[in-house]
Amino acid sequence: MAGCMLCPRGCGADREDGQKGRCHEDARVFVARVALHFWEEPCISGKNGSGAVFFSGCPLGCLYCQNQAISRGRAGSEVGIERLAAIFLDLQAQGAHNLNLVTAGHYVPQVLEALRLAKREGLSLPVVWNSSGYETVSTLQMLDGFVDIYLPDLKYLDPDLAGRYSGARDYPQTARLAIAEMVRQQPFPVFDEEGMMTSGVIVRHLLLPGHVREAKRIVSYLYETYGNQIYMSLMNQYTPPESLHFRSSAQKEDQLLIRKVTKREYERLLDYAAELGVEQGFYQEGDTASESFIPAFDGTGVGES
Repeated sequence: MAGCMLCPRGCGADREDGQKGRCHEDARVFVARVALHFWEEPCISGKNGSGAVFFSGCPLGCLYCQNQAISRGRAGSEVGIERLAAIFLDLQAQGAHNLNLVTAGHYVPQVLEALRLAKREGLSLPVVWNSSGYETVSTLQMLDGFVDIYLPDLKYLDPDLAGRYSGARDYPQTARLAIAEMVRQQPFPVFDEEGMMTSGVIVRHLLLPGHVREAKRIVSYLYETYGNQIYMSLMNQYTPPESLHFRSSAQKEDQLLIRKVTKREYERLLDYAAELGVEQGFYQEGDTASESFIPAFDGTGVGES
């Protein structure tokens, strides 16, 4: 982590020496919440919940980030490798269906060390890699053999939109390559007798208000490229952050982010996916734009009990 190149930003920060990278973090691992999580796709959350570990920091920095408290590195407590491994085992003991590592890409070396330690101590849960999709192939290759289920976003195919909303015009190409590597590692979905996914790839797309056309492009790309090798998860839970009322006043296109997704917009996307022939996918029912989908990043489960 000296001269860090883990993420596509390639900022080269000397995180070992305490310098913070574009992810807002140095080499210390910070975790903001550890808990059974019931708001993932049904084959991930199941009845018992997914064992979610929410890591602090993120290299992407989307304008509309739902988890700004942790993505900007403002919340979370430091945990050592041994404590992180113990957290993984604690979640298994609580009956979690899987171990769900949320936005951990800037901590890959430390996470791998903790996984090795936990596996030696009996960790047997499927490991879920829950990410923005903005990851390098070389870093993902480090995870080969450790991650069972990849749960990435595909946010944009339009570089201009990616640049405007996430400050990353390279996001579309980067995410396409990342997802291809994920599918290479886990080429087909596998489920157990209870319908829980044990390996595979689910690609998420969060529909943004006013951007049904972009969402259709993404669905089309994923279906034409991967067919039934992956599942898609089309989400309507976009929740406008309060900060956008102040940050987006100058740009007409940014003003779209101040409102929720309409029922009609979401129906148009689902109708398109059905017409295209998508059968392996998930959708959300009702008005899901709610703060209930944003957990409290209050340190729950992080400290030793």
